[in-house]
Amino acid sequence: MTDADHMAHALRLGARGLGGTWPNPAVGCVIVNGGVVGRGWTQPGGRPHAEAMALAQAGHAARGATAYVTLEPCAHHGKTPPCAEALIAAGVTRVVTSLTDPDPRVAGRGHAMLRGAGIAVTQGVLELAARDANAGFLKRITQGLPLVTLKMAATLDGRTATASGESRWITASEARRAVHGLRLSHDAVLVGAGTARADDPDLTVRDMGATRQPVRIVIDAALTHSHDSKLGRTAQFSPVWVLHGPLAPAAARQAWASSGARLMELPAAPHIAPRTALQALAAQGITRVLCEGGATLAALLVADDLVDRVVLHTAGALIGAEGAPVLGPLRLNLLSNATRWQRVSLRPLGADVETVWQRRAL
Repeated sequence: MTDADHMAHALRLGARGLGGTWPNPAVGCVIVNGGVVGRGWTQPGGRPHAEAMALAQAGHAARGATAYVTLEPCAHHGKTPPCAEALIAAGVTRVVTSLTDPDPRVAGRGHAMLRGAGIAVTQGVLELAARDANAGFLKRITQGLPLVTLKMAATLDGRTATASGESRWITASEARRAVHGLRLSHDAVLVGAGTARADDPDLTVRDMGATRQPVRIVIDAALTHSHDSKLGRTAQFSPVWVLHGPLAPAAARQAWASSGARLMELPAAPHIAPRTALQALAAQGITRVLCEGGATLAALLVADDLVDRVVLHTAGALIGAEGAPVLGPLRLNLLSNATRWQRVSLRPLGADVETVWQRRAL
């Protein structure tokens, strides 16, 4: 097998940690000595690292082996010793990586440490695939923002509800299950106050054997969403963060705090700007955010060029112009000003269709 084959294996392993390793990246590691002798991926909460897991499995077989790691091994002392040191101590003779870690604490130091110990280092194997897999971590480190995936469900004519407000269910069970998979692969699920009030969602991952839940986040400047909601009643079991403005009533703050939710006060004039909210989330370590609504919040994110990916579930139904649109106003007068998206994938989901679009190379 080639270096690319083994790195593809490591990338598949790393993907198992998506949504559960923040603020750390979801890294995969494969150790090969004749055959595969160790496999690992970053564990929930970001520790242990993938290299430590793979080395523990490999044991003495790591001596003289090649380690395939999807991101440069860390070179700094944190809660655990540097992974570069662990690879050296294990007697690995070659390390193959996809990406250099942009974290200033690493930024090439891991590769240099390995080379300084006489280990052969090969860089850049499946770099584009690894950059895509680690896009949330990379964006947080380099831009101070999380990766944002905008999930939308609509009819063929781009409507999400009838004129009376009926919206359950636009799509069928297969598409709804796919949404739970999306939630599981993101650190957080985000909605605006309007969607929270109208739909009373709980935003958890269900029926997938999940052992963890994403952080459930509401942007609610005036703190109008009731703590006696699905989010409030379950905050002590699965994390809920409420982003509010400085004028939010004291009684509402106390009620939400008593429910077990975490409150974060942000500037609001009178609304919280989406960029401000996302910067605050990134500062708390969030790397991947799934936005599930509604149309107003989605439009604000798109207008400020904050959306990296769109996942659109299209149902074979027609509602008409009186129905609610999937996206709020963007106030575009010229077609040339419309943002353009690259289609990444298309697949059927039962009677519905999922298309995934990407704004730019990540």
